[in-house]
Amino acid sequence: MPATTTPCFEDVAPGDALPPLVKGPLRTAHLMRWSAAMENWHRIHYDRDFAIGHDRLPDILVNGSFKQQFIVQCLKDWAGPRGWLWKVSYQFRGMDVVDEVLTVQGHVAATRRAADYGLVEVEFGILNRAGKDNTPGRATIALPYRGGPAVPYPFVPPRD
Repeated sequence: MPATTTPCFEDVAPGDALPPLVKGPLRTAHLMRWSAAMENWHRIHYDRDFAIGHDRLPDILVNGSFKQQFIVQCLKDWAGPRGWLWKVSYQFRGMDVVDEVLTVQGHVAATRRAADYGLVEVEFGILNRAGKDNTPGRATIALPYRGGPAVPYPFVPPRD
């Protein structure tokens, strides 16, 4: 559920955990709907016989863009309506397959002050049921100072 409040920069510290976001089990129907919405008709995302028999994959694959959306949802939910998700980078290092339960989890890695808001570096990953992180990454989130205005929209990157 999206956050209705935004943490203030002063309230976060390195090591703080973000609330995890759990998705799944991700069934073929979920992957098919996502594929349709993204107009990604590669059969490895919905056709088991093709994925296994033709492409020699372990099973139907969870779409990379679906996992990307989970990451952004988790980070934006934590940043709340007054914060701003500025930068996101991640790597797809392994495959996640149909019927998997995926958990996005992260923690504050570092903080720094900018003139108009604080910047929070987050390290995150998507863990499957086996505990393997196939999608590690980092993000920068701008948070307002306590008693200060929301992070500006449109977002203005810091000059320092």
